[in-house]
Amino acid sequence: MNALNVVILAAGKGTRMYSETPKVLHSLAGRPLLQHVLDTALGLSASQLCVIYGHGGEAVPEMMAGYDAAFILQEPQLGTGHAVQQALPQLKDGSVTLVLYGDVPLLQIGTLKKMLDTPQALTLLTVFLDNPSGYGRILRDRSGRVSGIVEEKDASTEQRALREVNTGIMSVPTHFLRHWLSALRNENAQGEYYLTDIVAMAAAQGVDVHTVHPSQEWEILGVNNKMQLAELERIWQKNHATELLLKGVTLADPARLDVRGRLECGRDVEIDVGCVFVGNVQLGDGVKIGAYSIIRNTCIGKHSRVEPYSHIDEAKIGSNCRIGPYARLRPGSQLHTDVHIGNFVEVKNSEFSSSSKANHLSYIGDASVGTRVNIGAGTITCNYDGVNKHRTIIEEDAFIGSNTQLVAPVKIGRGATIGAGSTITRDAPEGELTLARSRQTTLKGWRRPQKKK
Repeated sequence: MNALNVVILAAGKGTRMYSETPKVLHSLAGRPLLQHVLDTALGLSASQLCVIYGHGGEAVPEMMAGYDAAFILQEPQLGTGHAVQQALPQLKDGSVTLVLYGDVPLLQIGTLKKMLDTPQALTLLTVFLDNPSGYGRILRDRSGRVSGIVEEKDASTEQRALREVNTGIMSVPTHFLRHWLSALRNENAQGEYYLTDIVAMAAAQGVDVHTVHPSQEWEILGVNNKMQLAELERIWQKNHATELLLKGVTLADPARLDVRGRLECGRDVEIDVGCVFVGNVQLGDGVKIGAYSIIRNTCIGKHSRVEPYSHIDEAKIGSNCRIGPYARLRPGSQLHTDVHIGNFVEVKNSEFSSSSKANHLSYIGDASVGTRVNIGAGTITCNYDGVNKHRTIIEEDAFIGSNTQLVAPVKIGRGATIGAGSTITRDAPEGELTLARSRQTTLKGWRRPQKKK
C-alpha cells in the first residue's frame, strides 16, 4: 500500500465571518473546524500531515500544537495550487497525496477511503447539485471521461449550466502532483494558481481521472460565513442525535440537544430538552438528565438523576445519586453512591461519601464529607481566608444544623451534631452537640424607629 500524505488547506482569511479569529478556528460542536478535519485525517493513518495556514499569524499552529503535523505558512497567498506547492518539500515520491480543506469539517472517513482505492489515478470528489452556484464545474468529453475543471468565474454560460461540481478534494500520486504543480500558470480571472488546472494536465497526458461521490451531500459543505456555520452545526447535532437514538438513548426532542465533544451513554439513558454536553461525558445505565442541564467532562454512575437546570463541571458522580434542580458541581467534586445534592447547592473540590446529603441552599468547598452526613440548609464551608484555601473535614454520621458556618481548617468529629445558626471555628468532638451562638434576648418595650415627618 502506498504511503499517504494529507495536505490540509487552511490559509483563508474568512472575510465574510467578520471576525478576528481565523476561519478554520471557529467552533463546530465545541471543536475548531480544522480540528474536525485533522481528526478525520488521523483516521486514515497518514504518514505525513501538512497544514497550510496564512491569516491569523501563529494562532493556527498554536491551537493545533497537539497534532503531529507540519504547519507551513503560505505567504503571499496566490491560490490553491500555490498553497499545495508549499507542502511539496514535505512529500515523498512513491506516495499518494490527499488534499483536504480546513473549512470542510463533515467529510466522512468512508468517503475518503473510497477515493484512495485507486492510488495510481487522479481521483476527484465530485457531487451533483441542483444549484451549483459558486463551485467549479466538472468538464467531460464525449465519452464521459473527465477532461478538466473550470472555475465559475472563468466558465461560459453553457459550462455554468453543468450540475456536477468539484469539491476541491482530491487524491493524487505524489510524483504526478510534483510535476503538474511546477507547470501551473495563473492566466485566469483571479490571477491565481488553481490546483484544479492539474486535472486538464492529467487528461492530456492520458492519466486516469476518476470521480467519487460522497454518501451524503452535507459531507462536502464548507463554511464561508456564520450562517453556513450555524447550518453545519445543526447537521452535526442532528447526525449525533440520530446515532444516540439508534443506540437506545431516549431524547425528549432530538432537535434540542447539543453535544460539544463526546457523549457516551449506557442503556436506558433519558435526556430531556435543552441539555448541553461539553468535552468528554459518560452517562451510565439508567441515568436521567433533566431539562436545560449543562454537563462538562463528567462521569455519572448508574441510575443517578440530574434534575433540571443543573450545571456540572469536571465531576465524578457515583450510582443512585440525586442532583438538583439548580445545583452546581464545580471541578474536583466527587460524589459516591446515593449522595443527594439539592436545589441551589454549590460544591467545589469536595468529596461526599456514600449516603450523605446537602439538600438546600449551601456552599461546600474544599471539604471531605464522610458517610451518612446530613448538611442542613444554608450551611457554608468558609474555606478561603483571602490568601489561602483551607479544608473542612466532616466525619461519618455528623449532623450539621441549618445556617451553619464552618470556618476552615476545621474538623467535625464522627457522629457530632452542630446546632443550627452556629459559627464553628474550632474542631467539634465526636458524638457531642456543639453550639456557637449568642444567647437569645428580648428587649421589652422596644419600638421601631419612626420616620420623621
